[in-house]
Amino acid sequence: MNGTKILAGMMALLLAVSAIACGRAKAQEQDTFAPSETSRLVTAGTEEYRGFLMDNVLHSKNDGDIHYHIYIPESYDGSEPYALFVTLPGYEGLYFQGMGVNLKAEEFAFEAQKYNENMLIAAPQLEDWGETSADQTIALTRYLLEKYNIDTNRVYANGYSGGGETMSLVLEKAPELFTAYLHCSSRWDGDYAPVVENRLPVYLAIGEDDEYYGSEPTREDYEALRDRYLEQGLSEEEIEQLLVLDIKDGSYFTERGISNQHGGGGQFAFDEEIMGWLFGQIK
Repeated sequence: MNGTKILAGMMALLLAVSAIACGRAKAQEQDTFAPSETSRLVTAGTEEYRGFLMDNVLHSKNDGDIHYHIYIPESYDGSEPYALFVTLPGYEGLYFQGMGVNLKAEEFAFEAQKYNENMLIAAPQLEDWGETSADQTIALTRYLLEKYNIDTNRVYANGYSGGGETMSLVLEKAPELFTAYLHCSSRWDGDYAPVVENRLPVYLAIGEDDEYYGSEPTREDYEALRDRYLEQGLSEEEIEQLLVLDIKDGSYFTERGISNQHGGGGQFAFDEEIMGWLFGQIK
């Protein structure tokens, strides 16, 4: 009789342990796969501009309403993975400046189409260049990765001016989402360590006499990233594959009829060497 009770007790204990393990496994699965940070609800826009569906709104459970414009190639039908490009604008392109002004003020979203015809392009139009917009960019990117058939080895980003400040915070929080990043006429507000740990390729471009930031902060960002790679034991050749510093002198802008180097950073969208580097990266 005692043996039967002991056996029954052991069986109950095993079932309890199994239930706990199963619960943990399900929790881990939800953490990995469930869209915990965004709801599935999107209000689609009704206007189009140069191939973009304008002012879609992702109603994020945690991060509020996220406005974005999106370009989906006509060839996309979900049967094969496409690349994804996320472009963040400068101050003049934020949402309070007017719906759609980011696409009317900058050409990164349109020039990108020349490098990969099988690529979705998202142009978030956020409210600032701080933590809130960084979290919204992450939420939107994760939503797009869940919603569409995206090649996770080809997820690109650029940030211009304030958009670069935002994207540097994004890369502090979620560098694993991206394949490569183009940092234009900006400064780095995020932590360098996560970028280095993920070996995320970064291209830093700015005018030597940028009127807003100056070029020295960008040089310092480059050196900080480079030093961390050296600490990890990477060779100069390996670092060159991951990190590019491109300081443009005045002639780069004047030859293009541009007198303002900060505003002239928008010209990087037309530079085949710069954009070609970004879209040539593959995980």
